[in-house]
Amino acid sequence: MRIALFVTCVGDTVFPEAGRATVQVLERLGHEVVFPTEQTCCGQMHANSGYRGEALALARRFVEVFGEYEVVVSPSSSCVGNVREVYPQLAAEAGDASLEQAVRALAPRVLELSELLVGHLGVTDVGATFPHRVAYHPTCHSLRVTRVGEAPLTLLRSVRGLELVPFARATECCGFGGTFAIKNADTSSAMLSDKCDELDASGAEVCTAVDASCLLQIGGGLGRRGSNVRTMHLAEILAATQ
Repeated sequence: MRIALFVTCVGDTVFPEAGRATVQVLERLGHEVVFPTEQTCCGQMHANSGYRGEALALARRFVEVFGEYEVVVSPSSSCVGNVREVYPQLAAEAGDASLEQAVRALAPRVLELSELLVGHLGVTDVGATFPHRVAYHPTCHSLRVTRVGEAPLTLLRSVRGLELVPFARATECCGFGGTFAIKNADTSSAMLSDKCDELDASGAEVCTAVDASCLLQIGGGLGRRGSNVRTMHLAEILAATQ
């Protein structure tokens, strides 16, 4: 299968290893991965901050860049959720029937990595080996927008040597929420502290998730307190072979 990679802004700038790992996993499974160089931001922060016009322009660009591909994959449940949930709203608000039709046709083909692997390709074992204790943080978007469900956990359970470690209050928000962390810094920091407390208490060596943005938040909190827990994107674990 020929699959287009949507790497996202955070992925490109802060977590490029997640994008590279996504390619490694899919190529290992025999798929061709292409990277459209014209891609830009999906406009999630614009839309969430009230800049709907700017977000609409980015939605149009996304359709222009990715519209031709049968499948688009991204190591970001958050950005995938924006494309699938917000783009149709933006097009409808603008009264652009042509764009709305194009968005609704493309949106189901835009997938987060774990839902592509498990839900669409029927793959649960990608041949990974990662002998560490791992805690999985289910991000807000993956729970409530893309609804990836058990897909990430199914993949992690098939990784050789990996011990999946539960931790308390796992489904609570880490406090990032895009611009929420900036506009509501005190509340965000308190939520992050709770998350880091539970991860430290879990005995995990690694915290993983399907959103680099949340891992950026959690990793920063863990690093500042000198925790032994490190963060890794799910794609990096799935790409590991030792």
